[in-house]
Amino acid sequence: MKILVLNGPNLNLLKKRDPGQYGKMSLEEIEQKLVASFPEFLFTFKQSNSEAEIIEAIQNASASFSGLIINPAAYSHYSFAIRDALELCSIPKIEVHLSNIFAREEFRNVSVTAAVCLGVISGLKENSYLAAAYTLKCMLERK
Repeated sequence: MKILVLNGPNLNLLKKRDPGQYGKMSLEEIEQKLVASFPEFLFTFKQSNSEAEIIEAIQNASASFSGLIINPAAYSHYSFAIRDALELCSIPKIEVHLSNIFAREEFRNVSVTAAVCLGVISGLKENSYLAAAYTLKCMLERK
């Protein structure tokens, strides 16, 4: 099973961000943890600060992947273009956030992308990704 893990803006700077919100692991360390924890998956990892690149990756995902784990980061709060791409993407999608977006500033409490994903996992730091991968595994094995 091939899984695309797509990360949005500023997630390449995790070690420089507030560890209380985002944890202490770099994006590369989270990727390594996913690979080690789910050897049955073939992961492809992509991080981009560009909305257009994220949209293109989502648009192409259905042709090559069984599932999508996406952390749209700040784009989750206002990118209707990413939301529309996710809505058209036919594979199972789970949105993740390292921080608890519902316990932060008011503008972060709303995710416009969440409604077109199967679910949202938020606030578990790197474990948000692990929980999403586990959920995809269960869903894909049921098919």
